[in-house]
Amino acid sequence: MASGILGLGSGQAASLNSDLIEKLKTAERKATVEPYETKITNLTAEKEIFANIQTKVSELLESIKPFDLFVSGGVSAFEQKSATTSGDSVTFDAADVKSLNKGFTSVTVTQLAQKDVYQSNAVNGATKDTAINQGILTINGIDFDTTNKTYEQLATEITAKSGMNAAVEQVGTDSYRLVIKSEDTGIDNALTISGAASQALGYTTTSDGGVTYTANATNHILEAKNLNATVDGVAYDVASNSITVDGLKITANKEGTSTINVLEDTTQVETQMQNFITKYNELVALVDSEVYNDDSKIADKSAIRDIVNQVKTKLFGSYGESGDKSVFNFGIDLGKDGGLSLDSTKFNKTVQEDIAGLKDLFLGSAEKKGLGTLLKETLDEMKFSGGVLNTYESSMTSREKTLNDEKDKAETSLNKKYELLALQFSSYGSIINQMEASFSGLKMLIQQSTASN
Repeated sequence: MASGILGLGSGQAASLNSDLIEKLKTAERKATVEPYETKITNLTAEKEIFANIQTKVSELLESIKPFDLFVSGGVSAFEQKSATTSGDSVTFDAADVKSLNKGFTSVTVTQLAQKDVYQSNAVNGATKDTAINQGILTINGIDFDTTNKTYEQLATEITAKSGMNAAVEQVGTDSYRLVIKSEDTGIDNALTISGAASQALGYTTTSDGGVTYTANATNHILEAKNLNATVDGVAYDVASNSITVDGLKITANKEGTSTINVLEDTTQVETQMQNFITKYNELVALVDSEVYNDDSKIADKSAIRDIVNQVKTKLFGSYGESGDKSVFNFGIDLGKDGGLSLDSTKFNKTVQEDIAGLKDLFLGSAEKKGLGTLLKETLDEMKFSGGVLNTYESSMTSREKTLNDEKDKAETSLNKKYELLALQFSSYGSIINQMEASFSGLKMLIQQSTASN
């Protein structure tokens, strides 16, 4: 009357298999592990958004640097200078543009500074590599014994002393000279050469029975000289070919006249200001797109909003020695969307007529810092420990570690649970099989009884 009692005798152990375990595990994983994976995925997206915000803050920082009183490694937007030059007798350079005086400078070079240079008589390779053995060579009061020294060894010993250099130069096929030079240009650095070896090598000639040594004009190939030049009529007689006058470095190249005219250059102020406005608008637009987006992955919108609020606090303040200057006095306007725009006509008129007012607004002074100076400091501080950017980044790192730890714990717990369940299913299957075997005899009796009736 029944094909199986309590389902026994129908191979029910087969239903307790790995497919069932996987289905149960998958269902439970959705509730225990996947929520952490979703949060980790969202955090990855949040980190990408935050990285974009960091980039925009960095770009805004770079754009405000020309308007910082303490601009590093350069000059502010209001201290730029341009120069026009003529002639090629000298080159002009300036380590500090701010120190340059405006105006016209004329430089006339009548003599270049040069080193003192002597060459020895020419020798062949064999002689060069054998000992000189010509006694003492005296240079600037320093004695060099040539005994058992080759030309190369003597050159090395000379170069080791201050104020002079020496080298063996190949000047032709199997022809060599020992060239001795003063280390620096100028009369004060001239070489005085004497001694028996000086005559033997060809550096000097002697008179008075070998007592007085005179430079050999044939081998004294360059004579030490000072630079002779006039700069705006002022005469210079100096050892170096470079002089610095009113912050302007002048390097003489040849005899002749050259000029330079230094002027204030305000042509880039508008471009630099427009760049600042562009970078500000990009940052505001990016932050607003996240703060007012319900689907944004940003977890702490108030912290992100604070970035722009700190900038706006500085931007919309009052500055100047009298506290009466605002960006809105100089052609910068605020739009309905919160972005800035530049009225070029009004701004350039200010550049031409009131550059001091702009400097007061943006640069300020050490005692009363201007907008650009304070905004640069504010943006810098955001990246430091405790700043809004640094704090938010640290928070994301901490949250990421916590989520990964919690996910790993949930995954481990789930795996252990279903490893145990698999063992239990295996045991249950064996018990069911045993029970089915035990009832097989009863099943046969029941079937026989039913057949006889």
